Amino acid sequence: MMLTGLMGWPVGHSKSPAMHNAAFRAAGVDGFYALLPVHPDRVGEAVRGLRALGFRGANVTVPHKQAVIPHLDELTPEARAIGAVNTILVEEDGRLVGTNTDAWGFARDLQAQRLDLATLVGGALVLGAGGSARAVAYALASRRIPTHVLARRPEQVQALADALAPHLPRGDLIQPHPWSHLPDLALTVGLIVNCTPVGMTPHVDASPWPEDLSFRPGQALYDLVYNPPRTRLMAQAEAGGARAWNGLGMLVYQGARAWELWTGRPAPVEVMRAAVLGGSGV
Repeated sequence: MMLTGLMGWPVGHSKSPAMHNAAFRAAGVDGFYALLPVHPDRVGEAVRGLRALGFRGANVTVPHKQAVIPHLDELTPEARAIGAVNTILVEEDGRLVGTNTDAWGFARDLQAQRLDLATLVGGALVLGAGGSARAVAYALASRRIPTHVLARRPEQVQALADALAPHLPRGDLIQPHPWSHLPDLALTVGLIVNCTPVGMTPHVDASPWPEDLSFRPGQALYDLVYNPPRTRLMAQAEAGGARAWNGLGMLVYQGARAWELWTGRPAPVEVMRAAVLGGSGV
């Protein structure tokens, strides 16, 4: 049996077991995905335990995405650039390889939504400077999209830009900004990505976007929040004539990419999506 799971603290709320176990069933793979609650003091032991227990790999969630790195044998370029690991692969020789599928999942969902980055006018604006913002900014800038990043804490935005610059085609592809620049940037960019948790259940009436600042037709909004399925921010975007999507697709595609790395097979993406949404998954 192919053993996989999710390392984090806590992990009980995760939709990943439903998604991955549905994929195993649909593909006829003898596999199982388990919840692996790991106390922050035991991260090293847990990572080494994957190899000892015969696991094929694991996903990693908060607060362990950085903490697992010293215990791995190798990092992929994506993980090294983003500075976080969300997927571990145990290779046949026992080597532990850390990667990050968030950037890939984000870019793949943009493709699924028929948003062509090659024709994006004005570049992109990323709200927030945390871990998910790093993955999104890397996905955009590594594809040579001018990317503006702003957050409430200027030092956090600058740290994001400094960390990603050495891993990009050009160091100036990411531009850090204070939050006060939002009204000016909103007029010029073609894509806005919300990487903050503002608007997430139970705070469904909240939005990071000022009420007096309008979106415009031709713009696109991607809100990483997917609970609720239609956020206040999405409603604001649509009211201004912009297209808007939530982050469910990114969740599904990053999981699908991990599943493919573990199994070597194409992931049954729609089965995984149905499982996240509460369907039978098969």
